[in-house]
Amino acid sequence: MSTLSPHGDDILKRVADTLATRRPDQGGDPATSYVAKLLAKGPDAFLKKIGEESTELVMAAKDGVPERIISETADLWFHCLVALTHYNLRPEAVLAELARREGLSGLEEKARRTPD
Repeated sequence: MSTLSPHGDDILKRVADTLATRRPDQGGDPATSYVAKLLAKGPDAFLKKIGEESTELVMAAKDGVPERIISETADLWFHCLVALTHYNLRPEAVLAELARREGLSGLEEKARRTPD
């Protein structure tokens, strides 16, 4: 087994791999797993958590406390990973999209998007 490092490109992959095992259709037990419980409840449960964590991140940033900003960002990212898990998506796809945007002006990238 590899040593788990808080650094490295594969932390999101490792977390996503773990979350995938928590899916109720993969044997995740809502009685013993927070993630399985969120996934079993469906999108409303984890989307509500994403909203809550977003607000907590905003408040932490307004307070300017670095440790809280980091902690709340981790909470937000975690719940976003739960959402990706629900939709059978991977963080690697998000990283690929960020890589695609790298070096583009934010204004240019936004202008390239097709309107919804």
